Amino acid sequence: MADTPDVRPVGDLPGAIGKTAARELAHHGITSLEQVAAHSQQELLAIHGVGPKAIRILGDALASRGLGYAET
Repeated sequence: MADTPDVRPVGDLPGAIGKTAARELAHHGITSLEQVAAHSQQELLAIHGVGPKAIRILGDALASRGLGYAET
């Protein structure tokens, strides 16, 4: 299995989300917490490589900035 390039940091996204999640979010044009907040958890979970752990970490980062996920 080939190594995936580590593209972190991506914008102001927390590095703890993992390199696959960071790469795939960037591939979908999501490079900031404000852009994350424009999406629902379900939309983000539909992106390959973005799982429950990344959603939890992103949610904590959003909350620390007074932001949250979009409603579905």
